Amino acid sequence: QVQLVESGGGLVQAGGSLRLSCVLSGRTFSNYHMGWFRQVPGKEREFVAAISWGGGTTYSADSVKDRFSISRDNAKSTVYLQMNSLKPEDTAVYFCVATTRQTTLTTLTFRYDYWGQGTQVTVSS
Repeated sequence: QVQLVESGGGLVQAGGSLRLSCVLSGRTFSNYHMGWFRQVPGKEREFVAAISWGGGTTYSADSVKDRFSISRDNAKSTVYLQMNSLKPEDTAVYFCVATTRQTTLTTLTFRYDYWGQGTQVTVSS
């Protein structure tokens, strides 16, 4: 069974940076496309970024495109989300997600089979 464990969240001032990490265990990491979503209480989960199993293709939401970057290290079974120039509106719980590489890389919430527990990111103004 796939397990995803996120780390790296916390409190940061506006304009600061954080790097989130997510480790996949239980299966071969390179068999999965990976991604990040976020959620604010009372709102639906929002796509942030995704990366293909080999790292050659990435997608980012328009709201974070010039500030966040997604990467992966298949040797470490880890996906990263580097977040720069953080804004108060980036405050949310961030979830790591995975889906099998046999599917097309996607931004759609329901296409991801595995979700981590989430890590809180709070950006103060």
